[in-house]
Order: sequence, then C-alpha cells, then structure tokens
Amino acid sequence: MRATVRMYSRPGCGLCDEAREIILAERGRSAFVYEEVDITGDDELELAYGLRIPVVLVDGEELFEVRVDARGFALAVRA
Repeated sequence: MRATVRMYSRPGCGLCDEAREIILAERGRSAFVYEEVDITGDDELELAYGLRIPVVLVDGEELFEVRVDARGFALAVRA
C-alpha cells in the first residue's frame, strides 16, 4: 500500500521549498502519493497551519512542521 503525503504550504515560503525538495527526492526512491495544499486565502487552514508551515502529514498523521527531516521522512513513507 502506498503512503499519502500532504504538505500544507504557501507560495514564497523558503522552508516549504526545502521541504518539497526533500519530499520529491524521496519520491524517486519510494512510491507514495504527494499532495500539496496552498493555505493562502483559506481562513481555516491559515489558522491551523499558518505559523507552522510547512506542515507535512503522512497517511493523515502530522509528522513534521517547519522542517522536514529527510531520514525521518524516508522511514515514514517506507513503513
């Protein structure tokens, strides 16, 4: 079964760019579905994630905020 990875982000976010690079690099080694959600203009998402982006969920479980650990992410999507 393939994992589903969702990242909450916004345009112009340097930390989001770094997280995306880690996620996409792992995608070359592991099979998972990747979704990115732009929180811009969505009051509910801004309230939930605005100060913590990027926020990365794997199979609905919030595992990373602000920084994504490459090794930890790899372990999470391969589990």
